[in-house]
Amino acid sequence: MPSFKTSYTGYSCEFSPFDEDKLAVATAQNFGIVGQGRQYILSYNRDNNTLNKSKSFDTQDGLYDCAWSEENEHHLVSVSGDGSVIVYDTSSNMRPVYQSYREHGKEVYSVDWNLVSKDTFVTGSWDHSIKLWSVSDDSSLETYDEHKYCVYSTVWSPSKSNMFASASGDLSLKLWDINDISSIATIKAHDYEILTCDWNKYNENIIVTGSVDKSIKIWDIRNPEQALLTLKGHNYAVRRLKCSPHDESIIASVSYDMTMIIWDSEKDDALLERYEHHTEFVVGVDFSLENEDEVATCSWDETVYVWERGEEPLATHNEDADEDEDEEQSNFRNILRQGAV
Repeated sequence: MPSFKTSYTGYSCEFSPFDEDKLAVATAQNFGIVGQGRQYILSYNRDNNTLNKSKSFDTQDGLYDCAWSEENEHHLVSVSGDGSVIVYDTSSNMRPVYQSYREHGKEVYSVDWNLVSKDTFVTGSWDHSIKLWSVSDDSSLETYDEHKYCVYSTVWSPSKSNMFASASGDLSLKLWDINDISSIATIKAHDYEILTCDWNKYNENIIVTGSVDKSIKIWDIRNPEQALLTLKGHNYAVRRLKCSPHDESIIASVSYDMTMIIWDSEKDDALLERYEHHTEFVVGVDFSLENEDEVATCSWDETVYVWERGEEPLATHNEDADEDEDEEQSNFRNILRQGAV
């Protein structure tokens, strides 16, 4: 299965809901600390077993997340370190920016497209706020600012068009109805910052969270006093997780420990598979919507991998295919490595 070398550090990857061979990857220069960003559209050539750049869009600041439209196969939204939210029309070569918003006051760290009401999406920011958007409007539809610290993750309910969840550095998981500016529930999910959450695709009452405390917790929102299950296996913070679109009990997680883990919450030994193919923090992960065992990851090591579970991810990219790392990037890499030890 193939890999691809990006010019910048990877932050997020997502398979297209319309094309099984199309993958979006959001990246940032200098590990997202300073510099520009690049949004990649990669194409998977299954005959040649290669990942190739179909298109890329450069931005003034680093990109931290991206999400495909659930309504228009050409629309892709990216969120940036300068507070901007950009909707691309990937079919256009002349004017690829379909909409551009600049309302958040700090870095925008998460974006998710509504699975039911497919013309809306939500973003979460380090300015502590969440915003609701529609591509047909020139400004946000609503702002939710109840969190007390950075919002790291925002995800829609898979079955209710008006409900989403958010995870924050204030240690809380919040549930929201878009028609109310106050959250409808708050769960103190971890004792440390919560970096990621996702909704179970088969059970609207189950939400999964991942934290700096290295753990993953599974919650029944009808009884949030105690987690249903706690999964432990990562050695550093859990940066992102995704619930499988194919199996109710399967979860994928990636971590600053440079690994990706597949879990089965119904098994006594829930840790099914561990992959160690990256050499830096792993921050992006996604399941293919068409191929049940196919997954993708991206990392600060500037590589993207697509492979089938049970196989060992193999590097097929050319290390010299993109620009060489300059001295400034190398210095940043060494500083961050020392800080993570």
